[in-house]
Amino acid sequence: MAIEELKILTALLPELKPDASVPVGPGDDCAVLKFPGASGVELLAAVDQLARDVHYTSDTPPELAGAKLLKRNLSDIAAMGGAPRWALLTVAAGGRDAEWVLRFCRGVAACAEEYGVVLTGGDLAGLCADTEVATLTILGEVPAGKAVLRSGARPGDAVYVTGEIGNSFASRHHLAFAPRLAEGRFLRGRARAMLDVSDGVLLDARRMARASEVDIKIDASRIPLRAGAALPGALSDGEDYELLFAAPDGLENMWPEELAKLTRIGEVLPGSGRIVDRDGNEYPARRSGYEH
Repeated sequence: MAIEELKILTALLPELKPDASVPVGPGDDCAVLKFPGASGVELLAAVDQLARDVHYTSDTPPELAGAKLLKRNLSDIAAMGGAPRWALLTVAAGGRDAEWVLRFCRGVAACAEEYGVVLTGGDLAGLCADTEVATLTILGEVPAGKAVLRSGARPGDAVYVTGEIGNSFASRHHLAFAPRLAEGRFLRGRARAMLDVSDGVLLDARRMARASEVDIKIDASRIPLRAGAALPGALSDGEDYELLFAAPDGLENMWPEELAKLTRIGEVLPGSGRIVDRDGNEYPARRSGYEH
């Protein structure tokens, strides 16, 4: 599916017409939209989905699955340096009773209340197949012109990651993670490029490198491993929902203690979108990450 997804996006995105009301379209964690009538605030918009046996197992409590769906979207808002405001939910389910769907929706609603998001509506549907898929659209805000994109990394910048990486499914971090919203807001105006690590450090670093038209050197020995994680998996498994960003070297010296742990894992080099190790060897594309 990862290969087909890439094919579809490569063919589709160039066909989408630009519009003056969309300063940032497809390609970042969120789209950036202008409010009608000029404003000091811009709208962040993102949509994500959750599928059984892809993002969670069939025995996952529905409340935790629902919360994960919203938190995946909150992580996208964090990666743009924004604040979440509103959400719309859809659930299509087959083989589940009404109680399961209700518990899933309550999980989303409880998580929304925790993070100050207003769940404004959505849609429910049945499926013929014994599975379920849910989608959530999130809207947030950011000061006009201040959204942190993937495309601003410059040679000489340091590359950082928040928290810990790897072993997300076995440790259940993929259900229990906290979106790095406070960290994202702190990095607004400080980070030059940023995205969240959902598909693996190498793949997401490559996305930043390509958007910024630079190379990124990753020192794998400096990756902060989560308990039980092995380095190969930590580099490519994904589902970490940490922030990966480029910023002027030395940012760690001003990092607030109350925020998530910060680790410098590499640097930005002149180049054209490659990810290299500390010896300058390019990481093989087959180890890139998990596209889902």
